Amino acid sequence: MKKIVLIGCFLLGMSQLIAQVDFDLKTAVDTTQLRIGEQLNYSIQLKSDSILDLTFAEKPIFAPFELLEESPLDTIQAQGHYLFTKKYALIQFDSGAYWLPSQKIGINGSLKITDSLLIEVATVVVDTLKQKLYDIKPIVEVEKNNERVIKSILLGVLVVLLLIGIIYAFFFAKKRIEQKKKKLPPFERAIEELKALESIKPTDQEEHKNYYSRLTDVIRRYLEEEAKISALESTSDELLSKLELLKDSGKLKLEHDTIKNLKSVLQTADLVKFARSMPDQGISSRDRILVEEVVIETKEALPEPTPEEIREREEYQLILAKQRKRKQIKWSFASLGIAAIISLSIAIYVYGFYPVRDTILGNPTVKLKMGEWVTSQYGTPPVKISTPKVLKRIKVEGSGMQRFSIGSYDSPFYLDLIFKKTPPNPEKSDQDEEDEATEKARQKEKIQQLVNEIIQDFQSRGAVNILIKEEEVTTLSGLPALKIFGTLDYPKKGDDNRVRCNYTTHIFDFESGGITMTILYEKEDRYADKIEERIMNSFELIKEL
Repeated sequence: MKKIVLIGCFLLGMSQLIAQVDFDLKTAVDTTQLRIGEQLNYSIQLKSDSILDLTFAEKPIFAPFELLEESPLDTIQAQGHYLFTKKYALIQFDSGAYWLPSQKIGINGSLKITDSLLIEVATVVVDTLKQKLYDIKPIVEVEKNNERVIKSILLGVLVVLLLIGIIYAFFFAKKRIEQKKKKLPPFERAIEELKALESIKPTDQEEHKNYYSRLTDVIRRYLEEEAKISALESTSDELLSKLELLKDSGKLKLEHDTIKNLKSVLQTADLVKFARSMPDQGISSRDRILVEEVVIETKEALPEPTPEEIREREEYQLILAKQRKRKQIKWSFASLGIAAIISLSIAIYVYGFYPVRDTILGNPTVKLKMGEWVTSQYGTPPVKISTPKVLKRIKVEGSGMQRFSIGSYDSPFYLDLIFKKTPPNPEKSDQDEEDEATEKARQKEKIQQLVNEIIQDFQSRGAVNILIKEEEVTTLSGLPALKIFGTLDYPKKGDDNRVRCNYTTHIFDFESGGITMTILYEKEDRYADKIEERIMNSFELIKEL
């Protein structure tokens, strides 16, 4: 018993020693005064001589602050101690003084609570006397984009056309097959239908009924079409009587056995259809053979047609041929129309309404964009560039300048490429710091002079409302350039009002000379900016010829 008590006391003492491990707990923020919307960095640090078992709240509460980000626990061992750091990023959108709440931390199974901190959140002060005030911008009317609506309509049209095609295939294909069979001569059609019955072996009464109905329909239809006997509306006895009369009159030279065989088949068919009798096995196949013999003998017994009958048949065939031709033409135009609608719908759905419309109507810039481009070299210093058309050389009075262009200011797309030679400066020498500042001022003055020349050129052509921006850019090939761009109103020929246009001028400055490239197109053009981008991406200086 004493041993148990001693062991318990030992374990209790050890747990107290473990719980009493020395550590230093600190909390810190990067600032106690911040403005609305600024991030506040809050950290908890513990310094200890040994490893600690630390637990933090899974969902820490920092109200009224909002938690932006929580960093994982960072442990650093240095100079015989351990440093544990837990960081939080907080934010507050209301001004005022707020207490940052205490946080609960589990340290080796015991609970510790941090101190709360007072944080002041200030508003952003705006000096209305020094701050410039601007009028409220007017409402800008934006052209409604109907692309989604048009695509939805086209998708609906395609679905409807697909359903119509499926319905036609199911409900009208059978009718077309029947019409095709009807186009065959009566004799060939009768033989073909009898051959189809050859593979049928009826077993019960219902199958026998259907079989004999089809069998008698074949012979009745053949006699009506070929022998001109009203067989379809006649009873079996009436049909046999009509055949006897034609035989006696010599109009149809049938053998007595032929009529007898037909009578046997018709009687069996009547018993099957009306008396629900079941013929013996093999009788249905025998009757089909008898009907086929009747058709063949009737064909042989028919008198030769007179010239008038042949002529009438030929005229009738010509009428039928013309009708078939008209139907084929109508179906061809209908098929072409449906194919055109489907192709147009698919093209609009894939490429969009406006590109398809502009391609069909022949938009000038679409032709330039989709046409075959030309890659060539121009001017001095020589450059290689891809353009929709070959640049045309323009004669310029005076020496030291070369000019190439596409179109004019009245064209949908205008490109002007100018090369200027820079005369050598023999007095140029190494520059010190003072000369470098002078050189920068000279470059700035040169840029301003170029901008003034561009504005004067636009104004001389009748442009007004010229807005100018400038920035330094680098082309895809790595050439630095000064980009001057903006908008202007230009009185194009054929337009009552001035047209708003975009312009871009790239200025390249080299020791041997300068290059100026200006591009002008209508602001509302949907494709000109893609042409400009492709041209600029192809611009490359040729260092060696």
